Amino acid sequence: MLQITSISKQYKTGDFIQKALDDVSLNLRDSEFVAILGPSGSGKTTLLNIIGGLDRYDSGDLVINGISTKRYKDRDWDSYRNHTIGFVFQSYNLIPHQSILSNVELALTISGIPKSERRERARKALEQVGLGDHVDKRPNQLSGGQMQRVAIARALVNNPSIVLADEPTGALDSDTSVQIMDLLRDVARDRLVVMVTHNPELAEQYATRIVELRDGTIRSDSDPFEPEPESDAAAKPAVHRTMGRASMSFATSLALSFNNLGTKKARTILTSFAGSIGIIGIALILSISTGVNTYITNIQRDTMTSYPIEIQSQSFDMSSIMKSQMSDAEEGRSASAKTDGIYPDDSGIKQVTSLTSSITKNNLSKFKKYLDDPNSEIHKYVGANGIQYTYDVKFSVYDRDPKGTLVNADGVTVGKSSDTAMSSKMASLGAQSSQNMADIQRTQMSMITGKTDENTAPDSFNEIMPGAKNNQRISKVITDNYEVVKGSWPKARDQVVLVLDQNNKVSLTTLYELGLLPASDYNDMMTKINDGKDVKTDTGRIDYDKALDQTLRLVPAADQYVKNADGTYRYVGDDADEVAKLADKAMKLKIVGVVRPHADSKTTPLAAGIGYTRDLTNYLIDYANDSAIVKAQKASPKRNVLNDLAFSPADDNAKAADAKTYVAGLGVSDKATMARSMLGDSASGASAGSAASANGASAYGTAGASGAAGASAAMGTMSEQQLADQFDAYIAAAPTSTLVKIYDQYVSSGNYDDNLAAFGVVGRDAPTAISIYTDSFDDKNAVGDAISHYNDGVKKADKIVYNDYVGLMMNSVTTIINVISYVLMAFVSVSLIVSSIMIGIITYISVLERTKEIGILRAMGASKRNISQVFNAETGIIGLLAGLIGIGVTLLLLIPGNQLLHHLIGNNDVNAVLPVGGGVILVVLSVVLTLIGGLIPSKKAARQDPATALRTE
Repeated sequence: MLQITSISKQYKTGDFIQKALDDVSLNLRDSEFVAILGPSGSGKTTLLNIIGGLDRYDSGDLVINGISTKRYKDRDWDSYRNHTIGFVFQSYNLIPHQSILSNVELALTISGIPKSERRERARKALEQVGLGDHVDKRPNQLSGGQMQRVAIARALVNNPSIVLADEPTGALDSDTSVQIMDLLRDVARDRLVVMVTHNPELAEQYATRIVELRDGTIRSDSDPFEPEPESDAAAKPAVHRTMGRASMSFATSLALSFNNLGTKKARTILTSFAGSIGIIGIALILSISTGVNTYITNIQRDTMTSYPIEIQSQSFDMSSIMKSQMSDAEEGRSASAKTDGIYPDDSGIKQVTSLTSSITKNNLSKFKKYLDDPNSEIHKYVGANGIQYTYDVKFSVYDRDPKGTLVNADGVTVGKSSDTAMSSKMASLGAQSSQNMADIQRTQMSMITGKTDENTAPDSFNEIMPGAKNNQRISKVITDNYEVVKGSWPKARDQVVLVLDQNNKVSLTTLYELGLLPASDYNDMMTKINDGKDVKTDTGRIDYDKALDQTLRLVPAADQYVKNADGTYRYVGDDADEVAKLADKAMKLKIVGVVRPHADSKTTPLAAGIGYTRDLTNYLIDYANDSAIVKAQKASPKRNVLNDLAFSPADDNAKAADAKTYVAGLGVSDKATMARSMLGDSASGASAGSAASANGASAYGTAGASGAAGASAAMGTMSEQQLADQFDAYIAAAPTSTLVKIYDQYVSSGNYDDNLAAFGVVGRDAPTAISIYTDSFDDKNAVGDAISHYNDGVKKADKIVYNDYVGLMMNSVTTIINVISYVLMAFVSVSLIVSSIMIGIITYISVLERTKEIGILRAMGASKRNISQVFNAETGIIGLLAGLIGIGVTLLLLIPGNQLLHHLIGNNDVNAVLPVGGGVILVVLSVVLTLIGGLIPSKKAARQDPATALRTE
């Protein structure tokens, strides 16, 4: 039973107030056909909307089977309409983009009925109204009477207890009107039907009860109903209770939106394309940015591979030197400079002082422990090539030239150094165009300190960078940037490769040193160079197979010392005969391949010459430690195994005694040579006195330079035996001060560590240099910060000093890249804002167009949230289409775009490419942005008054 108790309703338009219903009370039976008559403006439609829950009363109460609606909220009214009310409208109010089957089952969908059940119930409802054969048609394919039958089927499908019909025959002809009224009369047999009509004849013919309204009040009721006092409904007070669930699923919202968009395909595509313009712009920027960033990343990686952070065992602080020079320059430009006389400029002296004082020793042993710790901060920034340790193993290499002459890979000539060998060294250094930063710094340090390593490896021999992993003999950087033109890469420690430059060239000096060209030709050439004559070089082609047939002989530094009968050792590396014996027994190195850089290589870390693997380095380290001379020296750490003298004599007397012992142990030829050397020094002004003459005067006596010259002339007529005898006599009578000078100049034994280094001893915990590879400038800077943090935690003596050459040259590159990124981000932000605003406008237009659909959905019990959900689904679909169109158009534009890009920049190194992840993110972003842009319009749609929405055309 439906009870309308003292209901009033008024509408305000500005200051004008219109009463639609004025204290209306009406009781309706559970099963009757009630016709409400009245002129326009009498309040009959308002009463119908209040009964249907589409409109709210201002006062009174609407009681349904004892359930009061006074405290009903929006969700309660939604449930009430869905489970209790069925609407039949004059204009049918079917959703045009849905099939009639979908229109009918929509109420069931909102009720949460499973798909299979609601389909079956919807078909039965259509069969009941005679439309069982038209279930797949759209509303615009039906007649007016058929559409009204669909509306009745929709009203009945959820088995409501109340059916409300608002002028159901107003748009139909007479014959069709009779059919619809017959159908409604049948419906009224088991439920309440309330019909609003202007046609009294139809009301009289079909209604069982007629209620007439005028000016918002009931003027007549043909069959009033008053509940019996003893009935439960009348006896009990009305209570608040909901009537079940009413909620539209997301799938239904999506289907409604998709079908709606499908009816407007052209507009939907145009709208999506318009929305995709922002996505296209963003995608193009992202593609170009990705291409540029990939290019920059590759450049950075290549640069970082060529210029890693190099830390030498001995270094100087270039940054401090540059700051000092800049400071001196600023001081030189000082406005307060004096102009009243001549003033000395000491800037040169200051720079030299700054240079020499900045030299420092790095404790690489302690730093290596830090690097070997996997938890150290620095490992977060180390690149794919890892951390490489360099060990300066010492060895010599000999081979035979085409004529069978034994040649040295460190200067061609075997034996004592000569002007020819020195010219060879200079020519070899001049050809090293691929020298890396570590080599440059070592050369600089040697020039500054005047110190050179003894028994160093030939300049043309370089270790091939191993992989970051222990099992990688050759780094991927090498194999990626170099090609094997003949043979293969080394697979064992006794295998090496000949490295060419990109022009298939290698230093002519190196070819002579490796014995691929005759040594005699080389010596003739060097002689002419020393004489200032023009030379003609042999630059003819050498076959790869000739290089592969060449066998090299490696002699470790320790093997270049031979044990004497007295237990001491002597160096034989400058004795051609001894070297020949050593070479015959030496380890054979086989050239197994010829390699060169790829034509497009960006990184060439291998210098032209011979490349050997870390396996050989490890072998030489172990060999030196196990050698006889090293074991002998370690067994006697205080005395030099080369001469059995103490490394550090206690005083001058000890030095004098060692000098006598040293000279006494020399042979006749060596004594004569030493005498001539001392006399030569005196004659050239190396000392204040003159060399001894035939009368046995002191080598460091007081004779003038002319006397020394005369003595030198006299010594030129003596035999070696005579010179040796007189030198012995001189040494026997020499004062302590003279013997100390002789000791310091000719005898000094150096120290224990120098000897071990000369013998080739290298500690794995103390590398000569450490190379830290990164993949980007940012990571390089982070590594520098990590080293600074390390320095903060160690003593001053253990702090690491290094020169970041790349940082000095390219510090601004990262800033430029960041600025470009910020500019691109600004463009992206503008595009996103424009896209969001446009989608919001499009969604708002859609809301205006679908206002009646909103009213239909609300009449069937859809909630405000459901309405928002429908429009959010629509904007989401548009966003998805916009994103997909944007990505598709971008991919098509990139084809000619890359051609244009290559033409503009003049190379093919930069390729605009849209990353898959970026494309997916842009599609998702498009959906999200359209949803955000549609939030306000969808909220507006949800706030639409359902009664007003139903009246909208």
